[in-house]
Amino acid sequence: MSLEREVRKRAQDTCELCGHSEPENLEVYLVPKTPEYIDPLGTSILACVNCSCEFDAAERNENHWRCLNDSMWSTVAPVQVMAWRMLHRLKSFGWSQDLLDMMYMEPQNLEWASALGDAEDKTDALVHRDANGVVLTTGDSVVLIKDLKVKGSSMIAKQGTAVRRISLDHENDAFIEGKVDGVQIVLITEYVKKL
Repeated sequence: MSLEREVRKRAQDTCELCGHSEPENLEVYLVPKTPEYIDPLGTSILACVNCSCEFDAAERNENHWRCLNDSMWSTVAPVQVMAWRMLHRLKSFGWSQDLLDMMYMEPQNLEWASALGDAEDKTDALVHRDANGVVLTTGDSVVLIKDLKVKGSSMIAKQGTAVRRISLDHENDAFIEGKVDGVQIVLITEYVKKL
């Protein structure tokens, strides 16, 4: 029996995090940083598209994730791990911390869950924001909101120019990098707007 079929059977064709049950919108998700000693069935969960597209997103639908109130009690280790990770990613909402305070995990599952660093204090982490205050992440696309002269060249990046697949400066939250007319340049975040 294939891994996908076994995971779907275990989950009874419902998302193991939110309970969504439209089979065409469900996919097997391999939980990152899985220890090698875990059997293949214990490495994955069945997740709906709504859940999986928000796992690594910068912004999340808070109301959707209230489902973790139920799924955090699952006896399936990878479901517990993803519930724990998502609760940490939603810590800015008070209810998430309340659930984390109640949650119990076996020590080896807790070690697995914390392997991605979701529980680390990130208060000093840089947050890049565009002119409207929207959080920017690596790979986003932005548009210039004013003409910018590029230092060291005669080039002028025109207002309205789209810059795709930006990268972030990890030392200064006021700068991002991207290609304009095939040239890699540094942009100031206050002059861009996320697309």
